[in-house]
Amino acid sequence: MTEATLKSPEHALAFIRDKSAEHAKAKSERVYLEQFRKSKKAMLIIQAEKEGKKTAQERESYAYAHNEYVQLLDGLRVAVEIEEHLKYQLQAANVRIEIWRTQQANNRAEMNRENMVT
Repeated sequence: MTEATLKSPEHALAFIRDKSAEHAKAKSERVYLEQFRKSKKAMLIIQAEKEGKKTAQERESYAYAHNEYVQLLDGLRVAVEIEEHLKYQLQAANVRIEIWRTQQANNRAEMNRENMVT
């Protein structure tokens, strides 16, 4: 989030509008990779069986240690990082809007107090 995003609620709203699609895409990528991880493990277990791994433990160890599985985990790590970064940027923009709302309410209350005194 840039300093301009913090200047006004309008900037914060524009930021939320602009980043929400990016956040949705990042989240869908993360969910896809989480689900694909299960498929990849199953594929690698089948491959391990074809390569002569006899026990379930051997096949599972083969799958978890396989380079393709490790690469998938790296991709998942990146996807989670991107999603979380965007999520917190969006939360910060929402907080900026809430701060503005509170400031406006405080300003109205102060004006009402001043009007009551005079």
